[in-house]
This record gives sequence, C-alpha cells and structure tokens, in this order.
Amino acid sequence: MAPLPALLLLLLATSSNAAALAKPVEYHSFAATPLSPHPYTAPAPGADEDVFGGSLAAAEEAPAVRFRVVHRDAFAVNATAAELLRHRLRRDRRRAARISQAAAGGAAANGTRGAAGGGGVAAPVVSGIAQGSGEYFTKIGVGTPATPALMVLDTGSDVVWLQCAPCRRCYDQSGPVFDPRRSSSYGAVDCAAPLCRRLDSGGCDLRRRACLYQVAYGDGSVTAGDFATETLTFAGGARVARVALGCGHDNEGLFVAAAGLLGLGRGSLSFPTQISRRYGRSFSYCLVDRTSSSGGGPGSSRSSTVTFGPAAVAPSASASFTPMVRNPRMETFYYVQLVGISVGGARVPGVAESDLRLDPSTGRGGVIVDSGTSVTRLARPAYSALRDAFRGAAAGLRLSPGGFSLFDTCYDLGGRKVVKVPTVSMHFAGGAEAALPPENYLIPVDSRGTFCFAFAGTDGGVSIIGNIQQQGFRVVFDGDGQRVGFAPKGC
Repeated sequence: MAPLPALLLLLLATSSNAAALAKPVEYHSFAATPLSPHPYTAPAPGADEDVFGGSLAAAEEAPAVRFRVVHRDAFAVNATAAELLRHRLRRDRRRAARISQAAAGGAAANGTRGAAGGGGVAAPVVSGIAQGSGEYFTKIGVGTPATPALMVLDTGSDVVWLQCAPCRRCYDQSGPVFDPRRSSSYGAVDCAAPLCRRLDSGGCDLRRRACLYQVAYGDGSVTAGDFATETLTFAGGARVARVALGCGHDNEGLFVAAAGLLGLGRGSLSFPTQISRRYGRSFSYCLVDRTSSSGGGPGSSRSSTVTFGPAAVAPSASASFTPMVRNPRMETFYYVQLVGISVGGARVPGVAESDLRLDPSTGRGGVIVDSGTSVTRLARPAYSALRDAFRGAAAGLRLSPGGFSLFDTCYDLGGRKVVKVPTVSMHFAGGAEAALPPENYLIPVDSRGTFCFAFAGTDGGVSIIGNIQQQGFRVVFDGDGQRVGFAPKGC
C-alpha cells in the first residue's frame, strides 16, 4: 500500500503542472458600435471634384505611382448602412462563386470567346449598388489631354478597359465617356502585334486591321471594342505612356458608376506587369474601415491608398511576408499558403493545412488574397473548425438566433459599449502572421447591436482572404520578390 500516496502525489503534481501550463484565452476589448440607422447621401464626385486628392496634372518622372482609393459605397444615395451591407454581401456571393469557377476552369479566367472574337478575364467585375463586384474605385486620367475616369481596382482581373465613344451601347457612368478621337496619345493595336496575341482569343477587324477584345462576366455583362494603347495619368503621381487597354464601344450589364476597370492581377496584361520595366512588379494597398468616421468613412482624414513601385515595399520592416504560390492553371490570382488560424491565442486543430493547399495538377484548392471579395471564405472543414473554436472562446457573448445573409454566427451586443472578444490570427507559410483587429472579424449588421463573425465556408475549392479581413493592413504584393506581406496599422 506504500506506493499509493506516492502515486496520488504524482497525479496531483501532474494535474497541477498541466493547469499551470494551460494557456489562458487571449481577448481583445471591442467597442460594440452598431450601424447607424440613418441614410447617408455621400455625393459621387464629379469630373473635377476630388475625394481622391491631388491633381491629374501629374509629374512625368515621379518615382512611384500613388493614389487614393474610395469604396464604392461612397457613391450610394439615400441608403442606410444596413442596406448597403446587404447589397455588398449579395455582390460578394456572386464574385466568390465566379472566382471559384474561374480557378477551377483555368484558362476560362483569361479569355472568353464572343461574337467579336476578343479575349479577357472571367473574374466578375460588375459595378453597381444592386449587384456585381469590384469594391474600390480610384480616379485616373486617360489620354492627352486627360479625361478623368473612375476605375474599379481589382486584383482578380488582368485586362485594363474603359468605356469609349462613340458608343454602340454604353451604361451610365460618373463623369464623361472617354473619346479616343480627341486624344493625341491614343494608338490602335494592329492585329498582328504581339500585344494582340497576348489576348487569349484576340479578334481582328480585317477592314481596319484593328485588334479587338471582349471581356464577358458571369452575370451576362460584357465589354467589347478595340484593343489599344493610351497614356494614363495618376493624381499626384506619374504619367504612364503606352498602357495596353480595352476601349469598349459595346458595354452591357451592371457596371454602374465606374468608367472601367484597372486590372491588378498577375497576368501579362495587368497594370502592374505592364509598368514593371519602369516601376518593378510590386504594389501595395491599405484599405481603411469604411463603416466608421474614425476609420475612413465620410469626413475621415484617413483614406485607402494604392502605391506602385519601390515605395510599395517600404513598410516591409513592419510587415511579415509569405511566398506567393503559383497556380500553373490560373496566372491571374495571388495565391498564398495559409497554414493555420489561432483563436484566443491557440491554434485551431481542425484548420488543417491539407484542406487549404493548392493542388498544382488540377488547379483546385489553395488560398488567394483578393481586393474585390469582402468576406473571407475558407474550405468548409476549416471554416467549421474556426467557427466552433470562436463560439467556444466567446461563450460569454449572447448568440443571436439565426444568422444574417451568409453569416451563421451572430451575437446580440445591444446595449453593450465594450465587450471582450477572443483574438483571431492567420498563420502563413514562412512564419508570416496577420493578427486581426476585432473589427476585422466581428462586424455590425444592423442598428440594434447585432454583430456577426465575418467568415464563411465554401465548397467551391478555392479559399479567399477578403477585404474586410485586410482592413488596416498594408498588403504588399511584392512581385519582384514573389511574396505577399501584411503590415499592421499600415494606413
């Protein structure tokens, strides 16, 4: 019987050590500010009115291209924040579905054959409050003299295009339609030119020997016209000559407000690739929280910005980097390897790297960083594990019955000003980490104090890190170093 007390002492000591080693859950203090119930009427800027800052009379030899970016909701009229959020999430569903389809289909994202025999990308670029994609706009000047144009910024697309006069069919846009006949720097691209051959299925107008393009989108929207080169001018930045772009004379669909699209993808016709000889292949952006006046809403002194050139990688001292992953079947998207997620300071066992890994042989799976998708979507098993871990760590918060749109985990924080929420961090290959502020994963969805966990599951194959989770980080796309970086508090 003598060994029994010793065994009990050993068990007690082991239990005590385990308790001492158990890591307490890490929390953030979170200001639970609901959405305003009042509509705001932020006017869309006119041709010369400048929510973007700077002048289009830019310096010819600027060492970098840097400009301000405005969220598309700045162009909404008489809409409440809750209504805008519902529209945003509906757009998000369409974009995520189309990205999954494009990633699985490989070449489908680089060009689609249409009546004009043109080529383009299949990632959806559909602007408008009612539906579509492309969440952030900027103003550039097109041609000589420069015509101001609002352009959607999109890391999920390559081809640069805008509406052009004369229009066979044009949708309503903010500001004047660009007329190439009035520009001294406009140049048509010949059918036999190497630029035309870079379109996946470039067409040709045999009478004019003019290269044609067409970009078709998942909802039936389309832009088609001449493929040309033109000078682009950026507010407070540089004048870039001979940028290959689509001059769309036949545009149909739901591209409301924007004049066109500035493709920021990895393909050979994207804007970063085209300016790489002068500025390198690197760019970065910082997207501020658009829902609050302190974070970049109307009246805020902070703004979203995009920078091209060596200055784009300047915040690397505070950034953690992960290697870009190449999908041989889809050159457009920026793939990274997400290896895990922590909740409350502890890695979630069910978020398996195998569920998030790209299969190079099929092009399926993997994780992309995307500017135009709002909500981060994870492969279903990884999302379920993350959600359950968050619910467990947030047991002190009152769950709201039901969900909201694509969110299945929401909390009733009505009447509470500050609450404790478990931390969430994303871990990438190479040791990179993005420790998310609570505003990046618990978002208000109404004026009553309902907040939802801003992640979702997907069965579409590809996982997407969306712009809600990117807010406040300077996200660095270092094409020269083939890496992606996340610099916290980078705005």
